[in-house]
Amino acid sequence: MKFLKIVLHIIPIVFLTIITQVGGLFYLIALILRPYVLKRLKFKRKKSVLLGLFFVLYSLGSFIIVPRIAKSYGREPLPVFSSKNLKPLNIMTCILNRHYVNPTLKNSLQNVANKMEKKYSNTIISYLDANFPFYNGFPLLPHLSHNDGKKVDLTFFYKSQQGNELNKTAPSFMGYGVFEEPKKGEYNAPKNCKDKGYWQYSFLGKVVPQWNKSKMIFDQDRTRSLIQYLLQENTTQKIFIEPHLKSRLRITNSKVRFHGCRAVRHDDHIHLQIK
Repeated sequence: MKFLKIVLHIIPIVFLTIITQVGGLFYLIALILRPYVLKRLKFKRKKSVLLGLFFVLYSLGSFIIVPRIAKSYGREPLPVFSSKNLKPLNIMTCILNRHYVNPTLKNSLQNVANKMEKKYSNTIISYLDANFPFYNGFPLLPHLSHNDGKKVDLTFFYKSQQGNELNKTAPSFMGYGVFEEPKKGEYNAPKNCKDKGYWQYSFLGKVVPQWNKSKMIFDQDRTRSLIQYLLQENTTQKIFIEPHLKSRLRITNSKVRFHGCRAVRHDDHIHLQIK
C-alpha cells in the first residue's frame, strides 16, 4: 500500500515536470509541507490540502519566483499583459511556463510587432509555444527543438468571412492542428510525408476540432508581411513553414525552409529560430 502511494505521487510529479518543467518540484514541496499544514490547521481532507498547497505554490512560483531565477539562465518570459501588440494566443501557454525566450529573441519579436502595428493598425502578433525557463536541452514536448531559448511559434493571421482583419485568434483553441491545406497545383509536402510513412506529420489535424476552419480565411497579406519583417531582423536564422505556403506568399529567401518529415506540419503556424 505504501509503495502504491509513492507511485501515485511520482506520476503527477513526472507529468507536471514534462508539461511545465517546474510543476513537479512545486508538487513535491507541497507534499513535504502537507503534514505540517494538516497538523497546524487540523484539516482532515489530505487531498484538498495537497491540491491547495500545490496551486498556491505553483501560482506564486510561476509568476513571481521563476521569472527572476530564469534571468540567470538567460531566459525571459514573453509579454503576457504588458504589450499591446505581442500577446499569447492562449493564456495556458504562460500558465504552463512555455513562453520563455532569450532577451535577443524577445526584443526582436517586440520590434517586429511594432512594425506590424504601424503598417496594419491594431494588429497583434500572437505567440504559441516558445521554451521553458531553465536549462538548454530540456525538451519542450512535443517539439523537437524548443530547448534553448532561441525558438518560438507564431500564429498566422486570419480574416473573417466578411473580410475583416482578426487578431489574437486562430482556427483552433491551441493554435495548432487546423491547416491551410495545399491548393491544386501546389507542392503537397503533407501527402509526400504520409506516403513515406511519417504518420505523425498530420496527426494533429485528426485530433484537433475543426469547427472554426470555415469561419476564418488565411490572411496572406499580413502573414507575408510578418515573415518579411522577421527576415529583416539580423538575428533570424531560419523560419519554418510548409513549401506550398512559401510559394503562395511569394517568399524566396533561403532562410524560409522546409523542416522535414520528421517534424509536424507547419501550415498552421510559423516557427522562428534565431542565431
